[in-house]
Amino acid sequence: MSFDQVQPFSSFSDPQQVAFHRTELSVILSLYGRMVAAGEWRDYGISTLRDLAVFSVFRRTAEHPLYRIEKRPKLRNRQGQYAVVGMDGQILKRGHDLRMVVRVLERKLIRSVT
Repeated sequence: MSFDQVQPFSSFSDPQQVAFHRTELSVILSLYGRMVAAGEWRDYGISTLRDLAVFSVFRRTAEHPLYRIEKRPKLRNRQGQYAVVGMDGQILKRGHDLRMVVRVLERKLIRSVT
């Protein structure tokens, strides 16, 4: 390639990845902190992929995740882009509002405290 055939940086970049926004992470980490304080959760992992972003929650570090909070923007106009998935792969709650979706996990916190 010669200097007169300069390619813009955008053509060399990786494909777009889905990620959680700061406000979304604030909601998730607030719940995570309460569950850690209750002794229910101990570790987490975040994955950003091409089609989805995943926040995985673990009871111990070397396990399968207890729950996954997923963001799939392609489902925004259908069932909603947020979902909470259980350890067995079952979707526990899906919707358009992240706060409403993670409430299914807050109910488990209420049960563990009482």
